[in-house]
Amino acid sequence: MASVNATVASNTVHGEKPEKLNDTDFKRWQQKMLFYLITLNLVRFLREDAPTVTENDTDKDKRAAFEAWGHGDFLCRNYVLNGLDNSLYNVYSPMTTAKLLWESLEKKYKTEGAGLKKFIVGKFLDYKMVDSKSVMSQVQEMQLILHDLHAEGMEMSESFQVAAVIEKLPPLWKDFKNYLKHKHKEMRLEDLIIKLRIEEDNRKQSESKGTKRPIEDGSNLVEPNASKGKRKFKGKDKGKGKKFKGTCYNCGKPNHMAKDCRRPKKAKKEQQGKDVANHLTTSNVVDMEMDLAAVTFEANMVDPRQWWVDTGATRHICFEKAMFSTYVPVTGRKLFMGNSASSDVAGIGKVVLKMTSRK
Repeated sequence: MASVNATVASNTVHGEKPEKLNDTDFKRWQQKMLFYLITLNLVRFLREDAPTVTENDTDKDKRAAFEAWGHGDFLCRNYVLNGLDNSLYNVYSPMTTAKLLWESLEKKYKTEGAGLKKFIVGKFLDYKMVDSKSVMSQVQEMQLILHDLHAEGMEMSESFQVAAVIEKLPPLWKDFKNYLKHKHKEMRLEDLIIKLRIEEDNRKQSESKGTKRPIEDGSNLVEPNASKGKRKFKGKDKGKGKKFKGTCYNCGKPNHMAKDCRRPKKAKKEQQGKDVANHLTTSNVVDMEMDLAAVTFEANMVDPRQWWVDTGATRHICFEKAMFSTYVPVTGRKLFMGNSASSDVAGIGKVVLKMTSRK
C-alpha cells in the first residue's frame, strides 16, 4: 500500500493574516483566507473528507494517515474560526471539520448574496456626485460599485458605464457634461477617466489663478435652425444723455456721431459690402471627436450708424457641413481649441448667416 503524505507544515513564508469577517464583504474575506491557507498548505482540508479507519484496522500506515489528517484539519478549522468576528465565532465553533465550517459559511453568504444584488443595483442607480467632493474620488467610488456588480455576475457594457458616469457628474460640471454628451465617437471608460482628471486639474489651476475656465465661457453655436429664435438686445438706449467722445464717420470732426452730422451724407458703399457682411470665412475642422468648427477670419460692418452686438467670440461652432456655401480642402493646417487641444483643419470655406435682427 502506498504511503500517504501527511505533512502539513511548510517552510514557505506565510501570507498576511486576513482581517476578521464581520458579516460584510464575505467574498473579499474568502479570497484572502484561501490565499492564507494556501501558504500554510492547509487549503485541501476545506474540500477533503476524513479518511475512513475502522477500530479493528491494524494497518499502521492508515492509522498514521488518519491522525495526520485529523491534525491538519484541526489547524485549518481553527485558522478559519480565528478569522471570524467574535459573534460569528460562537455560531460556527461547533462545526467538527474545516469542510463543514467552510460550506456553512458559503451557504449563508451566497443565500444572502441574492438579496445583495438588488441592494448594489439600487446603490448604483441612486448614486449622485456632489460639488463638495473631488470628482475623481467619486469616480473611484462608482468604480467600486461597478466592480461589485461585476462580482455578482451582472455584466454591463462599457458604453453604458461611460454614459452612467457622465450623467452622474455634479451640477457645476454641467457644461463639461453636455460637451461629453455631444461626442459622436465611442469612448472607453479609461479615456473618460483621463479626461475627467485633466479637466479637474485645469479647474483647480484656474481657481488658484482666479481665472475662468474657457469651456464654461461658451461658444457661439451656428445651428441649422438658428434663425428661429431672435436675440434681443437691450443695450440700445444705454448711455443716453452722455456726450459722444468719438470722431464723426461722415465729416471727421469730433464730439458727434455720423447720424447727427450736419454735413451732406457720404454715398454708401456698393451693395457688395452687405454681401460681405453676411459671410464668414470659416475653417472646417474634422477631428476624431469634433464634427465641425468654423473660425472667423474677417467680419465687415455694413452701417456704422447702427448698434451691433459684439459677442467677443473667436470661434463659431457648426455641426452641419451642408451649411458651407463654398468649400476648399486644405492640408497641414492646425486649429487650437479653447481647451488647449489642437485639431486638423480639413478645409476652408464660407458660411452664409441669416441675420434675424434686421442688421
